[in-house]
Amino acid sequence: MPVAVRLRIEGRVQGVGYRAWLCREAGRAGLRGWVRNRPDGSVEALLIGDGATVEAVAQACHTGPLSARVQRVERQNAEDDGSTRFNHISTE
Repeated sequence: MPVAVRLRIEGRVQGVGYRAWLCREAGRAGLRGWVRNRPDGSVEALLIGDGATVEAVAQACHTGPLSARVQRVERQNAEDDGSTRFNHISTE
C-alpha cells in the first residue's frame, strides 16, 4: 500500500534548482507525485510510494541540492492524488 506525504520546504529553495533536483531524486527512487514553488518562497512536494523510499527522499529534502539552504521542512500525511509519475507543476 503506497504512502503519501506532503512536504513544505523553507529557506533558500527557489531559484537554486531545488525542484529539478527533487524531480531527479524522486524519479530515480520510483516515486509518484509533484513539486512546485509556492508564492511565499517555499517549495511544496507530494511524495507517493513505498514507505521506506518516501522516507529516504523526504530526509534528503532536508539538505536538497548544493546551492539550496534548507531551514525547515514541514511534513504531514497526505492522500494519494493519483499521480502517475513525478512532475514539477506551476505555482498555485
